[in-house]
Amino acid sequence: MFRRPLIAGSMLVFSILSASAQTPSPEAMSAARDLVATLKLSDQYKALLPVILLGLKPVVTQGRPELEHDFDTVLPTMGEAYAPYYTAMVDGAAAIYARNFTVEELRDIEAFYRRPAGQKLLDKSQAITQQVSQVGQDISRKASEGLRARLAELLRPK
Repeated sequence: MFRRPLIAGSMLVFSILSASAQTPSPEAMSAARDLVATLKLSDQYKALLPVILLGLKPVVTQGRPELEHDFDTVLPTMGEAYAPYYTAMVDGAAAIYARNFTVEELRDIEAFYRRPAGQKLLDKSQAITQQVSQVGQDISRKASEGLRARLAELLRPK
């Protein structure tokens, strides 16, 4: 359950760190940072920490109860250790936006997401994505069944 966000977070960190070396202008970076803040990406990145730690716990403790207690005790200090990675993710995301959009486009996108419709889209996007994915899976399954039956029908005489 927590594996997908951990994998997605790791992929995001990797993509940010391996992004091209093209340096956006300071104005583009400023606009991109504003957009990243409006998109609430920082909240998403902060939410990765507990998922990462949950994934690390069995690896670090290796089923040893005495280490599990110690692990739980040091958890509050992990936010400080995570801070440089969190900052790198936010800055990396801003750089990606700055490299892919003009300053004007960044401001337009941010203006949309500041409006009620944009905020509603942000709030509902995860649930909508899950629902759309489910529809795609359901339709694909039905299509596969229908196509299989049709192919069997067409290939039967041969």
